[in-house]
Amino acid sequence: MKAVVMKKVGSTDVMEFVDRPDPVVMPGHAVVEVAAAGVNFMDIGVRQGMAWTEMTNPKILGVEGAGRVLSVGNGVDGFAVGDRVAWVYAPGSYAERHSILADSLVRIPDAIDDRTAASVMMQGLTASHFATDFYPVRPGDIALVHAAAGGLGLLLTQIIKLRGGRVIGRVSSEDKIAAAKEAGADHLIVDTGGQFAEDVLHLTGGEGVNVVYDGSGPRTFQGSLDSLRRSGTFCWYGPVLGGPGPLDIMSLPKSIKIGYATFFDHIHTPELFRARVQRLFGWIEDGSLTLKIGGVYALAEAARAHTDMESRATTGKLLLIP
Repeated sequence: MKAVVMKKVGSTDVMEFVDRPDPVVMPGHAVVEVAAAGVNFMDIGVRQGMAWTEMTNPKILGVEGAGRVLSVGNGVDGFAVGDRVAWVYAPGSYAERHSILADSLVRIPDAIDDRTAASVMMQGLTASHFATDFYPVRPGDIALVHAAAGGLGLLLTQIIKLRGGRVIGRVSSEDKIAAAKEAGADHLIVDTGGQFAEDVLHLTGGEGVNVVYDGSGPRTFQGSLDSLRRSGTFCWYGPVLGGPGPLDIMSLPKSIKIGYATFFDHIHTPELFRARVQRLFGWIEDGSLTLKIGGVYALAEAARAHTDMESRATTGKLLLIP
């Protein structure tokens, strides 16, 4: 089979499109023919040496996707050859075929196509965690969403709106405004230098927002602090762009609460994983949640997909098609 591996830590030139042995089904696993694999900032972090350091190189990149079951191993219940399935956090998904732990699989409803299913797994579950668990948005709450036109930002905005909240979206360029507005953002701020807090305070009558969702790295950290109201919540995520450095907890203003949100805490059992995904699928089926696929690449073009994502010029979800 064909797969995309990283031969060492580095830039996109360490990625290679190579032949690898077909996976052999193992107990508790299913071998799946990959129809679409999602591209995530996490994949870039792995390539740059921020994760999976215990795995030897060369290793196959990618963690999410959708496809069809080719074979099932001993001990697998609930899945059969021919089933359409999606998965999240199955390392090695940039490939034509993949052996995946059955606990990481969920069946795809007939009404949802493979590309849509692959697009909602990592970012959809992350957005769901942010807006329903880490800070359960309430009717009337105001949220500041960074990178509001990215794949995660578009889903997060829609879920906040589903829960009755208002969204101030921050985008990096004028050409991203339309996508963020279509997702339901009530106000948009165009900013690249981290000078957005004054606009946020103006839009909220000087009060600030109830919650900030910030995965944009150290450059926006202070502005996000300044955008919060008293007892507001700061949801920090996105390790690829780095953290804010050491914090003096006694210097935090306005009795705010700050934390690092990890989507695994949302799906820490197979039962929770499938329940959360089925809720996302239900929102897609009834039209409450729409997916924007911002780029579709051949599997062999994975390096170009990484370059485009790192440029911050894309909107929506990026997919690789074997």
